[in-house]
Amino acid sequence: MAPNSLAVMSGAAAWKEWIVGGALIETDAGLLLVQNQRRGGRVDWSPPGGVIDEGEELLAGLTREVVEETGLLVTEWHGPTYEIEAHAPGLGWHLRVEVWTAVAFEGSLHCDDPDGIVTDVRYVPADELADLVRDNHPWVVDPLREYLAERWVGSRSFAYHVEGERLGNLVVTRR
Repeated sequence: MAPNSLAVMSGAAAWKEWIVGGALIETDAGLLLVQNQRRGGRVDWSPPGGVIDEGEELLAGLTREVVEETGLLVTEWHGPTYEIEAHAPGLGWHLRVEVWTAVAFEGSLHCDDPDGIVTDVRYVPADELADLVRDNHPWVVDPLREYLAERWVGSRSFAYHVEGERLGNLVVTRR
């Protein structure tokens, strides 16, 4: 079991639950995205953030993840801007994500991810976003696209059911 996931025993099988923090960081240059190197060689782009360590407060963990992945220190957060729940019984996991907006931050961009997952970081102009995030999971792409199109005030929730037992042939349904 990864040190940053919670395994819940249910019968003979372990059920994994993750709490993840995500960051929306924008400047005139665009939205900050990180490139992630996944298992099996898959690469995707997403807003910075990551799994919150057990016992860690969400915003403290999110701030830590953003520093590690981007070099930026967020000094003020607003949110959550949106929340995501994804439930994948066939894969044995449940994911909860809180995405917060960075109001104030400092530092210069550089990638120094101790996990070796994030391999690049950059601000992406609005006209390039759709192309970069298209290969990511719907629970990452849908809420991000909707927020960028609407810029709502307050918080919204998104829920997904993931069917299947292999990443290559999952069926994802938004609830």
